[in-house]
Amino acid sequence: MKGNPIRGAGYLLRGLQMLPDPQIRPFVLVPLLTNVVLFIGAIWLLFSQFSGWVDKMISAFLPDWEWLSFLHYLLWPIMALLVFVMVYYSFTIVANIIAAPFNGFLSEKVEKRLRGNVITDEGWKAVVALIPRSIARELSKLAYYLPRVLFLVVLSFIPVINIIAPFLWLLFGAWMMAIQYCDYPMDNNKVSFKNMKLMLKSDRLTSIGFGGLIQLGMMIPILNLILMPAAVVGATIYWVEAHAGVEIDLDQKKLES
Repeated sequence: MKGNPIRGAGYLLRGLQMLPDPQIRPFVLVPLLTNVVLFIGAIWLLFSQFSGWVDKMISAFLPDWEWLSFLHYLLWPIMALLVFVMVYYSFTIVANIIAAPFNGFLSEKVEKRLRGNVITDEGWKAVVALIPRSIARELSKLAYYLPRVLFLVVLSFIPVINIIAPFLWLLFGAWMMAIQYCDYPMDNNKVSFKNMKLMLKSDRLTSIGFGGLIQLGMMIPILNLILMPAAVVGATIYWVEAHAGVEIDLDQKKLES
């Protein structure tokens, strides 16, 4: 496989580095607020409903026979992890759908900042115009994601084979994070969803490194609140350097501000 996972992870760090840039800071606000509101909602749901959801899932798997009650204690941590994963991914999907037009607009502004020659529409009308296309693109990602995640769920319950399931979940999660965020600059540049996947596959290790660090950062409280806009910025830097062929020096950009 081609690519460099260290270079891929570096794009996210460079995205974080660029967030304070005064020319893009206003466009970071909506994705950031979306993340904060939905994150608080997800935490509230977990605290208020967690035990009930886990018990219901165990009841669905176990017959109501007293002599099998000991299995409840064995299944509880597995089902608890499954509930956590489901809430986490649901939160991520909803956050990305809501923030998609704003993430696309942020990516446009970052690319314009980096290259200086990208023609974009301005103002809220531009964001509104992006909404149908952005939501359609998010649904394409969802259609790609769901069958594969269902396959992994089934695999996770098959004895012996399920030993490798956690590693497959991590790899798939990293790959989906790369697809999720690299899609914004590529969509802005009229790259189809199919061609976007092919471009990422041609540089798979870089993509996995980028998505893997996003996935890790999403699990860290507080940091995960600013990770969405940082990932959009990082993905745009990745696009500009790897696919548009423009080398970006962020420190030089600061000097030019």
